[in-house]
Amino acid sequence: MPAVAVLLGALALFALGYRFYSAYLAKSVYALDPAFVTPAHSYKDGVDYVPTNKHIVFAHHFISVAGAAPIVGPAIAVFWGWGPALLWVVLGTIFASGAHDFGSIVVSVRHKGKSIGALASDVISARARILFLLIIFFLVTMVNAVFAVIIAGLFIDNPEAVLPTLVTIPLAIGVGQLIYRRRTAALLPSLASLVIVYACIPLGQALPITVDPVAGALGVEPALVWLVLIFTYTFFTSRLPVWMLLQPRDYINQQQMVLGLIIIMVGIVVGMDTIQAPAFRGDMPEGSPSIFPLLFITIACGAVSGFHSLVASGTTSKQLDKETDARYVGYLSSLGEGTLAVCSILACTAGVMVFSANEGGAWTDLYTDWAAAGASPAGMFVQGVAGFAANIGIPESIGVVFATVVVVSFAATSLDTAVRLQRYTVQEISTIAADRAAEGGPVHRACLFLSRNITVATLIAVGVPLVLALVPGNFAAGTLWQLFGTTNQLTAGLALAVIAVWVTKRGRNPIAVLVPLVFLVVMTSWALVTQLMGFLRSGDAMQTFVLAPLDVVIFVLAVWMTVEAVLALRKAFAARRAAPGEPKAPAEAAAEGTEDK
Repeated sequence: MPAVAVLLGALALFALGYRFYSAYLAKSVYALDPAFVTPAHSYKDGVDYVPTNKHIVFAHHFISVAGAAPIVGPAIAVFWGWGPALLWVVLGTIFASGAHDFGSIVVSVRHKGKSIGALASDVISARARILFLLIIFFLVTMVNAVFAVIIAGLFIDNPEAVLPTLVTIPLAIGVGQLIYRRRTAALLPSLASLVIVYACIPLGQALPITVDPVAGALGVEPALVWLVLIFTYTFFTSRLPVWMLLQPRDYINQQQMVLGLIIIMVGIVVGMDTIQAPAFRGDMPEGSPSIFPLLFITIACGAVSGFHSLVASGTTSKQLDKETDARYVGYLSSLGEGTLAVCSILACTAGVMVFSANEGGAWTDLYTDWAAAGASPAGMFVQGVAGFAANIGIPESIGVVFATVVVVSFAATSLDTAVRLQRYTVQEISTIAADRAAEGGPVHRACLFLSRNITVATLIAVGVPLVLALVPGNFAAGTLWQLFGTTNQLTAGLALAVIAVWVTKRGRNPIAVLVPLVFLVVMTSWALVTQLMGFLRSGDAMQTFVLAPLDVVIFVLAVWMTVEAVLALRKAFAARRAAPGEPKAPAEAAAEGTEDK
């Protein structure tokens, strides 16, 4: 199959999805109102609540959600063949991720920019809030651990990419100052910054940065040193105002994403490479896991991802200038991530075979078994991009550094956002615990202190995933990736449950939300049980005594939360039957939303 045919077909379907399906969601499901006063204006504080141009909010949301996951997940999942992976990415993006991201922003905007966990309390039940927050805590912990391990691994394998990646930090701070202090347009400064970053690639090749001397002096592995440095960095950056580093670096990374996608797509068209992997791998290696349900949790981001609801309700909704911007920001970001996932599929089935080290071999030599598929998925993507770049005359050595900078930049931006979100989650859980503890007692005082102390909350937000990342084992592409994917998809299902109840209560058609909701709850529950059996049979102490109990806790929380959602849906449908009527017009919804402002 020509790679270009797959690419153009997927892009055409995405375009149709935005033109027609997102318009349907905006009008008939979410009923967007341009006159609604968003939380960015109602609670403007210059730190978290900042009315922002929709293009910059799009850049923030897109780059925050399009981290390493839409690259790594598809790079592993093509093990079963590129056909199932492509179908799940395309259909999941259009019908699940688009509705999920779009809806998460809208519901949060209608409720003071609250996080999805707090929204569960408002929309479903008071118990749902703490249940959802605990699931979110587990999810974000694994997100931060996985992404940090991926970054550390890429820095170790490609030290030439460290310098160009680090340069983006001071450049982003400078762009932030220009935009928000001097009211300069973002496009030209971000493009100039991108030129400087790529001009540093030859410098990075001449001056590769490693931590080997430090690791040798301390008697530890280089990965440990990188992980400590990465989480130390996120401790500080997650506390900065969003306009100072997060937003401007997102905008720079958006330009980087566009350039990266252009290079990949032009390389596909010029090279006319063919996909050398089977569409469906019938003769599976011994010990291969079943495609059902694992395909649907291996590819999370890139099809649908619960992490997106955390970003949508945690930071994006607080920056939205107009409610109508939610369609552009939420649905289009999903399509952008889906496009990245399609490119990852093609890079790992066509581009990787153009890479000089793999020329003349068979694709199955790279994906000999499940362990090989998960050994270095990000590295497989990097090789594939370098292969496509070589088609248009870019030397492979530069292509490798370029692709590494792209992956690391996206993963680092997601880390910045995720640590900030984890801090919010820790403070929310502490606030609830303080409210329920005996007033004046030691538990009440401790929880109240934690809910108000940003420094301690941030230390917990970076300390827990750091400990998890330091446990021996290749978690980024191994067992932890599967548990991360399952929890991620479960969170997406629960976010859709919140959206479905909210839509139903307002007399609108919830089918567009209920269908992906039911599918995800079934697949993730199935996957949790499958993984639990695997952990218990593994004979590995870490899997048996750490991951298996964690799996059980997540499963119990999932069942409990699902029951709460079903009860809330039944109540909402009963209320609709008792007082049937037409869906509320935007003006009515705005009037109703005064309680949310």
